[in-house]
Amino acid sequence: MTPDLDLTSLPAWAVEPVCPTADLTGRQYTVLAIGVEAEEIASRWTDEISAEHRVHLVADAAEACRALDADLADALVGWRLLLAGPAHACLRVRARAIELGAADDEITVASTEVATREIYCAHCRTTTIAPAGLTEEISCPGCGRGLFVYYHVSRRLGAHLGFATKADAP
Repeated sequence: MTPDLDLTSLPAWAVEPVCPTADLTGRQYTVLAIGVEAEEIASRWTDEISAEHRVHLVADAAEACRALDADLADALVGWRLLLAGPAHACLRVRARAIELGAADDEITVASTEVATREIYCAHCRTTTIAPAGLTEEISCPGCGRGLFVYYHVSRRLGAHLGFATKADAP
């Protein structure tokens, strides 16, 4: 049985690709585009923004987090994050933004791809990036267990919960 996604911690943009309009209520913006597919979205957003903004075209979540760290260091009241890219990378960057004090209503996300997921093993704490659908099973490279990819996403880690599907698993 599939749970009502509104009752899970999984954002809708991590299930289906979405491309919302820019939040134009801010005074200062960080626009992060992760990957080539996100550049067009970032360009459209920057055309809509009349306030101060910084645009970062980056290759991966680690690079996006470094840019976010730098921009948040001197952010003002009214700062907004416009984030576009693969859902698994956006989840990671959103987790970093929240860790640094950003609120969900300050973050707009456009996902370009949702088939790849970052899965956290509840048993050995290994995090794996793999193509996996919700409720599919993957093999954990850390402990070898078969992990069920669950609907829960950790806001702290920016990863899906994976747990053993068999009680007698190592």
